[in-house]
Amino acid sequence: MTDIGPADQHTVRRHNCALVLDTIAASPGISRAGVAARTGLTKATVSSLVDRLVTASLVREDGRQHRSGPGRRGTSLSLSPHGPHGLGVEIAVDHVTTCLIGLTGEVRDEHTRRVDNRGRSVGRVLARIAREMNEALDRAHRNGIVVGGIGVAVPGLVEAANGWVRMAPNLGWRDVDLITELHRRVAVPFGELVVGNEADLAALAELAAPRRHCEDAAPDSFVYVSGEVGVGAGIVLDGELFRGTHGFGGELGHFPVQQRGPRCSCGARGCLERLAGQDAILDRAGVDDVDTLCVRLEDGDRTAAAAARSAGRLLGTALSGVVNLLDVSTVVLGGIYARLYPWLAGPLHTELTARVVSTPWRSVDVRRSTVGPEAAVRGAAISALRTIRTDPASYLSRSSTHRKSVRTTEAGD
Repeated sequence: MTDIGPADQHTVRRHNCALVLDTIAASPGISRAGVAARTGLTKATVSSLVDRLVTASLVREDGRQHRSGPGRRGTSLSLSPHGPHGLGVEIAVDHVTTCLIGLTGEVRDEHTRRVDNRGRSVGRVLARIAREMNEALDRAHRNGIVVGGIGVAVPGLVEAANGWVRMAPNLGWRDVDLITELHRRVAVPFGELVVGNEADLAALAELAAPRRHCEDAAPDSFVYVSGEVGVGAGIVLDGELFRGTHGFGGELGHFPVQQRGPRCSCGARGCLERLAGQDAILDRAGVDDVDTLCVRLEDGDRTAAAAARSAGRLLGTALSGVVNLLDVSTVVLGGIYARLYPWLAGPLHTELTARVVSTPWRSVDVRRSTVGPEAAVRGAAISALRTIRTDPASYLSRSSTHRKSVRTTEAGD
């Protein structure tokens, strides 16, 4: 039995600070009195915490509330669009992308550099990543944007406890301490950099995406399938991202779909991504890139259509196991699969209908991503902001220390 003692005052303050910020995020326009009523905290405690959040630009005051009844009108509170931003970085096989996202979800900067990271040493690839990160940080500084954290998306097994990339087969990486390696190359304090699997972070972006119509609303549980050179899955259960015990969940691309199939980069044979990943589809269609493939498909090219159908069937075979195991009723297609949705969805859905035992009572909804190809990098930025949202007290402490150091430097000058 584990002994659990009472929480100290510091722990209580951190909890209350996160509670207040979360309440404001969930109810934009709420007043201090409204926050106190919803959280059960005293008005004095709420007022003190809100003042600190405003000072750190996490929250802004929007003027007096509009109300028709009697009584004093409170000041409307909401997340600040001018507060800290998350910098997302996606390390992909064929590109590096960065983006900046604010607390209110707006994308302020997005940049993609097409590069081939296969067959390159880890050091060479990380030097390139560091240049992209430093350029993004410089652009943010020139635009007066404060970067409060950095999230990095990687196509491989990322250990949740420490951010180690244990294996990224398509990059040729194994046991890379990515956080330490990036800190050696980029001037970011420890505690402000998080690493995650690209499919997991893409699912996080899908979960956080604003919905224009009720029918677009994100379900509580779904599987996001990231189709690139590799194939990954982000699993969302009851509104929360499920990473598995060690963070290694969602490796859909290494589901076996052909016992004696070709050798995969992971070392096994017949893996899904080796037969239905981007390279496999392009090779079977006889084209060099996705744009050409889409043109051929729109023109009714039979070879291209056969390649898409084959990928859809294999994808449905693998996903049927996931749906049977987890009892999720929605599959969201991202990456190349989102672009190929009109040609993939039919054969994929046919396989799911034939193989998922619950389909006579609950059909599986197959839809394309609403976020688009930037899902992973945006999810990475959102993951960085989540560290602030879940522990704003730590950010307040860091920002306070930074402001003091700036004032000291200016006084010395």
